[in-house]
This record gives sequence, structure tokens and C-alpha cells, in this order.
Amino acid sequence: MFSGPPVYLMWSSMYNPERQRLKGRADLRRIARLFRPYWWMECQVIAAIFINSLLGLAPPLLTLAIIDKALAHHDQSALTTYVVLMVVSAIGSGLIGVYQGYLNALVGESIIRDLNCALVSHLHRMPLSFFTATKTGEIMNRVSSDVESVDAVVTGTLVSIVTNVITVATTLVTIFLLDLRLALVSVAVVPLMVLPLWPVGRRMYEARKKTRTKKDELQAATQETLSVSGIQLVKSFGRERYEHERFYKITSDLMKLEVNVALVGRWFMMAITAMVVIGPGVIWLWGGLAAIKGDITTGVLVSFVGLLARLYTPVSALAGVQVQIISALAVFERIFDYLDMQEERDSEGAIAIAGIQGRIAFNNVTLQYDETGERKALDDISFVIEPGQVVAFVGPSGAGKSSLINLLPRLYDPSSGDITIDGIDIKHMTRDSLRQHIGIVSQETYLFHDTIAHNLLYARPDATLQEITEACQKANIHEAIQAMPDGYDTIVGERGHKLSGGERQRIAIARVLLKDPEILVLDEATSALDTENEAIIQKALTPLMRGRTCLVVAHRLSTIVNADLINVIAGGRLVESGHHQSLMAQNGLYARLYSTSLQS
Repeated sequence: MFSGPPVYLMWSSMYNPERQRLKGRADLRRIARLFRPYWWMECQVIAAIFINSLLGLAPPLLTLAIIDKALAHHDQSALTTYVVLMVVSAIGSGLIGVYQGYLNALVGESIIRDLNCALVSHLHRMPLSFFTATKTGEIMNRVSSDVESVDAVVTGTLVSIVTNVITVATTLVTIFLLDLRLALVSVAVVPLMVLPLWPVGRRMYEARKKTRTKKDELQAATQETLSVSGIQLVKSFGRERYEHERFYKITSDLMKLEVNVALVGRWFMMAITAMVVIGPGVIWLWGGLAAIKGDITTGVLVSFVGLLARLYTPVSALAGVQVQIISALAVFERIFDYLDMQEERDSEGAIAIAGIQGRIAFNNVTLQYDETGERKALDDISFVIEPGQVVAFVGPSGAGKSSLINLLPRLYDPSSGDITIDGIDIKHMTRDSLRQHIGIVSQETYLFHDTIAHNLLYARPDATLQEITEACQKANIHEAIQAMPDGYDTIVGERGHKLSGGERQRIAIARVLLKDPEILVLDEATSALDTENEAIIQKALTPLMRGRTCLVVAHRLSTIVNADLINVIAGGRLVESGHHQSLMAQNGLYARLYSTSLQS
């Protein structure tokens, strides 16, 4: 029910977590690989284009026949035949065009789907450090806006290129067969239409890159201020006017960039448009003089001018398409830029663990988030947790408690040292199998904007209604859910904000109960609750913790006095360890923190 979308395309380029880019840029060969799964349909599209191009030659050639044969010889039967052929060719071209349009749309939208799924699936495998360092708005802009902006290139522009190239090729062959002199004059103006393409395309490419960057900024600002938490912050500080001015500046800058994009190459495109008219005018003059002298027939001249539209119009379209493609490369580059970033990968030979006892050991673990080494989040931490033990981690804010527990499910990896479960280094386990055995209840409970049932099933999609109900009863939330008008089908709202903090937390506990992990991590699960709700949550946690290895990060120390072991963290180091009574007897940091906790 909740499995992610299949990965239709695989990009396996290697890259590093600092987002340094390697060779896989947005070149045309890489874009062409997007079409590989649909090559047979693309062959049909090209065949339809070729047949349509040949049928497109029929009207001017039949016009020649009507003028020089039917009308010149007063042949009514020939006239009727040529007109019928003209009508049949038009109908046939239209029918083939409909089929071509269907195939083109199917291929194009399939590629957009594949690209979207590949990008989102890749982002799901990115390490947590990527998301903490990147604005959500930027990520959303790449996933939605950038992919949508290449839709026109994939679904229309590339087919337009093939159509125009085939049209130009068949037209050139035909006009050279009709009259060599007129054909040479016609082709002479083509270089003037294509020579300035490169500088115009480069300017468009640079302008488009700046525009997309500014759109990232706009999307990020929108995401931050229009989320539930963001709008609460804006309103509580009365910063609506400031946000209006900030948005106005960003959108004004974006407006100027978009105007620049719109104006790039306008003079060039105006010249191309003029050539489409000037070219036939030259042929009318040259060919008209030749017809007056009797060197060519009127039918050939009329047919030739008719064919020029099939030469100049595709050439001018190709000129515009070239500019569009170069500008689209800037967007493709942004998409491939994300696809080429280092994702979480299991080490070679990593094993999938089927079951664990739950013995956890941290051996000289050090963690630093940057490469400078100036500040260590954790420094040479070592301890052992036996299966079924409840071990608490306490310490001042910023001591490194959350950093420590984030290492266990490998949301981060230690800079040095190792962590083992049942004697096996967790780096030698596949991430998926490791995380299957760990359940986390955090202070910030996240619920999807969906029903309570679907939020619960996220832990285990195959859970039955009875199992869901039993988990909720153990978490002391079943009766509250039943009292809601829609019961388990109640929509919880954005991030679950339609529910109280205590209700959200108990649903999170029920969700972990459904997962039934051997190792449980409680990251300040009750710190944001009032005393009454905290007591309810503590009661709900009792069945969840029973028989499991538990790591508890506690803000209120009164909740962990009965823990099997209490580890005190300060400045990223393990400074005290023991039972509540022994730590109180030491009269050290724990004793001071406990006294402060009782007073708060």
C-alpha cells in the first residue's frame, strides 16, 4: 500500500556527499538515453513522420500537374483525379498525424513519469545530511517545476526536430529535381538563418540558469512561510509586511530575469521570420522572369513557391528549437545534478539481518559533521547495552544525545570507531534490514496528511484491522480514535495538526508497536507535553518498551530513574555512567541536572 514508486530508470554515476559533480552532465547523449525503453514506439513515430512528410509533398506537386497538365490540356478527368488525390492525401496525412500525436504524447509523458520517479526515488535514498543542508523549497522546485519545464522538450521539441529535418530533406530533394537554378537560389539564404544560432543559444542557456536559481529561492521562501510552522512564526512575530517585501523583491528579480529570457534572440528571430517572406519573394522575381522567357512552366514556378514554405518554415522552426534545447539543457543539468549526488549505499558484501538479540556496543565512536575537525559532536564514546536493557542518555542541550542515537539506524555514520549489534558492525549490514529492527519515537511526531489508518499502516502495510486496533489499545489511543466522527478514517491534517500533541504522540507509539522492532529509540518523546499528557504517554510506552532493547533520550529526568543504566553526555563525551542512586551519590553533573529537572 505504501511502497514507493518503481525506479524506471537507473543512473549509477558515482559522486560524493559534498555535492561535487563529476562527468555526467546534461549532454544530448544522456538525454537520448531517456528514450531507450520506448525505442519501438519512437520508430513508429519516425515512420509516421516520414510518411506524413511524403504526403505533404502531394499538394504542391499535384498543383503543378493541375496547372501544366489538366488545365493546360483542358482535361476534366485528369483535373478530377488530381483533386481527389489531393483530398485523399490530406485525409491520410491527418489520420497518420493523430496516431503520431498519440504515440508522441504516450512516449513523452512516460519519460516525464520515469524522470520524476527516478528523481524522487533517488532523493529518498539520499543521506539525512543532504536534507539538513538543502532548503525544502529548492528540492521541491527540482522535483516538480524543473521536471515540468522539460516536458515541452521531451513531448514536443524533439519530435519537432525530427519532423522538420525530414521535411527539409524531402523538400530539398524535390526542389532540386524540379529546377536546379531555383533550388540553388532558395538554399542560398538558409545559412543566414542558422549561423547566429550558437551565440544566441549560449545567452539563452546562461539566462535560463539564472532564472531557475531565482525560482529555487522563491520556492524555498514560499515553502518556509506557508507551512503550518512557518505561518505560525510569521504571525506570532507580526512579520507579514516584511515577508511581503521579501517576496516582492524576489519576484521582481525573477520578473527581470524572465523578461531578459523573453528578449534573448528576438532580433535574430525577427530576421528569420523576414527571410520566410523574402525567400519566396526572390523566387517569384527570378522564377517569374524565367517563366516569362519560357525557361520554366507556370506550374513549376507555382509548385516551387509552394514547396518553399516546406523549406523555410521548418528551417526557421529548427532555429528556434535549437535555442529552446540549449536553454532546456540548463534545466536538465539541474535535474541530473541531483541524480548525480551521492546516495546512501551499502558497503560491498553487506548482509541482510533477519533477526537480532539486541546487544549494542559503541566502540570509541567519534562524530564530526564537518571536515575541519574543529568541533566534534561526539568524542570517543564507548558503552555496551545488553539485550532487553533500558538505557537512558541525559545531558545538557547540545551535548550530543540526538547525534548519538542518530548513528544507530545509520542516519549518519561515525567519523571513527564502530557500532555493533550482536557483535556485527552495522556498516556490514544492509541499511534496510538494520532499520527494520529499530523503532523510533521522537519529540517531533510526523504524520502524513492522510487518515489515521494509513498513517499507522506506514509501519506495516500488511497489518490487519485487528492488529491496528490492538496496537492502538496498547498505546491508549483506541478510544480517542473511536470517539472521532470518522474513526480510523479521520484525516489528521498537515503534519497531524488536527490532533492534539498527546494524540499525535500516541499514534506514533501505536505505529512503532505495529512495526514490532527489537530495538526501540525514544528521543525526548514526552518533552513537549504537559504533565497530564506525559503521564498518559508514559503509560502507553510501557507495553512498547517491554522485552526490547531501549535507548531513551530524556529531558525530564524523573521519567528515567528506573532505567537499567544512565549515561550522562556532556560536550560530546560520556562523562558519567551508572544507576540513578549511584549517580546521585556522585553529586556530579547528573545530580545537578536531576535537581534542576525537579524544579522545572
